[in-house]
Amino acid sequence: MNASDNPLGRLKELNEIGIALSQQRDLNSLLETILLAAMRITRADAGTLYLHEQQQRVLRFEILRNNTLNISMGGTSGEPITFYPIQLYDGTGSPNHAMVVSHAALSGETVNIPDAYMAEGYDFSGTKKFDAKTGYRSQSFLTVPMRNHDYEVIGVLQLINARDQVNGAIIPFSRDDQQLLESLASQAAIALTNRHLIVQLEELFESFIQLINTAIDDKSPYTGGHCERVPALTMMLAEAVNRTTQGPLKDFVMTDKDRHELKIAGLLHDCGKITTPVHVVDKSTKLHTLFDKIHLLDTRFEILKRDAEIAMLREIAAAGSDAERIEAGRKSYAERLEQLDLDREFLRHCNVGSEAMSAEAQERVHRIAAYQWRNVDGKLGRFLNDDEIENLTIRAGTLTAAERSIINHHIEVTIKMLEALPWPRHLKNVPEYAGGHHERMDGKGYPRGLTRDQMSVQARLMGIADIFEALTAKDRPYKKGKTLSESLTILGKFKLGGHIDPDLFDVFMREKVYLEYAKQFLSPEQIDDVDLSRIPGVNLTS
Repeated sequence: MNASDNPLGRLKELNEIGIALSQQRDLNSLLETILLAAMRITRADAGTLYLHEQQQRVLRFEILRNNTLNISMGGTSGEPITFYPIQLYDGTGSPNHAMVVSHAALSGETVNIPDAYMAEGYDFSGTKKFDAKTGYRSQSFLTVPMRNHDYEVIGVLQLINARDQVNGAIIPFSRDDQQLLESLASQAAIALTNRHLIVQLEELFESFIQLINTAIDDKSPYTGGHCERVPALTMMLAEAVNRTTQGPLKDFVMTDKDRHELKIAGLLHDCGKITTPVHVVDKSTKLHTLFDKIHLLDTRFEILKRDAEIAMLREIAAAGSDAERIEAGRKSYAERLEQLDLDREFLRHCNVGSEAMSAEAQERVHRIAAYQWRNVDGKLGRFLNDDEIENLTIRAGTLTAAERSIINHHIEVTIKMLEALPWPRHLKNVPEYAGGHHERMDGKGYPRGLTRDQMSVQARLMGIADIFEALTAKDRPYKKGKTLSESLTILGKFKLGGHIDPDLFDVFMREKVYLEYAKQFLSPEQIDDVDLSRIPGVNLTS
């Protein structure tokens, strides 16, 4: 006796189906599994699975199968379903009980029809047109609603043409078939609801992450988009490593779960910046705090000019009729004004910040700082105080060492925040991936001083993504975005200097990940021709 003829065998099969449904993660595959299992345990020749769209008040075709006609639509078939949704209510708002599937959805009742051509009370005109067009004979129907834990109908299973196990003849669906399908529909509804809940939770989680990133990027117009671009580049490089067939990383493989885990880590790699003070994040110039203090220096220069003018007038008054002395006083005054204007423009230039302030420029700041001026209290003092000197002599960027330390602290906060979360097993590596993007391969990075061997491939590739994004970013306050050639030259030097992973750099270059990223995120003027022979550390053969 076949297992499908044995009641215990069919119950065992139903139980196995339930286990399979609970393990299925992909929604399309889950829906397909439900329908195919329903057809198999009832020996149905055809079937359709509908999902209930509550807001539109329709039943939407999701999966359609017909073995005799070899029709496979929806699900993993790749063939879209072209049929219009089933309306549950007419134009006046009255419920549509004329069709079997809509009646099952509205009433929550199972409908078992031995022969559609003999049935009364339902509209089978569409079915008959389909049969006339295809030569098929739709006879027995078994339509079962799927209810969730709140007893809401979330979908409908409709099976057509039960076949006799011996001779294959079309027969009505039996009472056992109905009970089995109702049991399967219940299990399917639970599995489907669970899948929807998981998807909704994942979407909610990612939306919450995006909310955090929006708050971080919105802190400053100069870092906006960083939390979007780094994850995007991370995934581009990860996919390139995944498809590489040569070199030390040829065996690196990512599953869909691995991709999701890395994506989440990328999105959260700077979450600690939520605690970074705004005045540091938003420090667009060296003297910027709540406002740009360069304007205070403008006022001091005007005071020095006033003092120079007073000194000139006193000299002229003291000179009496000595024309030569008067001319010398005026010339000295003009020279003083010219020097003060040059010094003011110089400090303005210093305030903007650069990537490499020279020692000579720093020394000039100190010389200007020694000027004497009288403040509002009438006290004589240096033109620049220690804090202003420290800021205006910052060698690169706009942050002092103390402020840079505050910025760098964000990664420690990131790790602390992420390690405090109760990650599920498939996301357990998120803290390690996200927390390693400021480490170096030679152990000179921060915050933990990890070496290459102490880090995962994912953490190492995120480090490259973070650096390359920073080099090419168009929205930094003290520099314009570098071109591809400039950025790759620096990245190549980082490889040779033990800063970044050499194998990942090779994949980054060989697979032209930089170009893929550039086309999506860089300005046209940044995308120059890259001469690989001039990029340090390039190795395209391994």
